[in-house]
Amino acid sequence: MLEYKWENEYRAKGYSMICGVDEAGRGCLCGPVCAAAVVLPTDWNHPLLNDSKKISPKRRDQLFDEIIAHALAYSIGWGSVEEIDELNILNAAMLAMRRAIEGLPQKADFALVDGNVVRDFPVPAVAIVGGDGVSPSIAAASILAKVSRDRLCEELDVQYPEYKIAGHKGYGTKVHREALLTYGPSPCHRRTFLKKILG
Repeated sequence: MLEYKWENEYRAKGYSMICGVDEAGRGCLCGPVCAAAVVLPTDWNHPLLNDSKKISPKRRDQLFDEIIAHALAYSIGWGSVEEIDELNILNAAMLAMRRAIEGLPQKADFALVDGNVVRDFPVPAVAIVGGDGVSPSIAAASILAKVSRDRLCEELDVQYPEYKIAGHKGYGTKVHREALLTYGPSPCHRRTFLKKILG
């Protein structure tokens, strides 16, 4: 079970509304990048709460509902395909994270962020490499972001069925690459990610 080590460290420094922040879809060839910010009560934990990549899709869906039911506050933010192509994926991911923090119904005063970069955030923040595997708040954010983005990919699959997006969620699988070579890019594809595939 994950422990509130990082949350407690910054709570001891005087912060009270500490959100975990993570993103999903950074390495995909299509669709927006999604971020989530979550403030959890420190008396709540779940034995299966972990980095979203280590949990099955069915378990992620279950935890998604549990997190939303117990969170003090949560928010989802997006960086569009157009923003990814214009700003680059790192800056678009930072933008999605900022939007998630700013969208919290109760304002956070500190952010624990998965990764090694924090840039222009609306509150003080610290980056934690592998944070989604050590902080309950970041793990919860990773699950909300992943599930939210996966559900969007299922909608994109209905719009663009030839790419089989529901199966690979936008990642560069063989099926996805072959569909791109056959049909070319759709409006939901990141043009800056396709140069090596399409030339």
